[in-house]
Amino acid sequence: MRNWIPASVKSGPYLGRAMKAFRAHGSYRAGKKDQPFSVDLVATDEEDAMERLLSTFGSRHRVIRRFILVDGIEEIDPGVSSAPVVQAHFGTSGTPSSAPKAEEE
Repeated sequence: MRNWIPASVKSGPYLGRAMKAFRAHGSYRAGKKDQPFSVDLVATDEEDAMERLLSTFGSRHRVIRRFILVDGIEEIDPGVSSAPVVQAHFGTSGTPSSAPKAEEE
């Protein structure tokens, strides 16, 4: 009988690189019209955010990179975002935490 030893698994996003929340806005060509967008995403820096944005729009909307026009990318506070990917990564619920409510009797 062979002894089975589970492989060690490293967890965590990108193994220790500091991730930040970014908001990108611009437009992309959808048929004959330009479709505006504003999307929140998680990346290491603005260059990584641009690459993730182009990759996401290319795979989800089948848009060629040259048809995606990004007006701006800015770093945001993760608590401000309502995007599920940002909330999941940073552990925010999207709602401001308030004091526990007192039970009524």
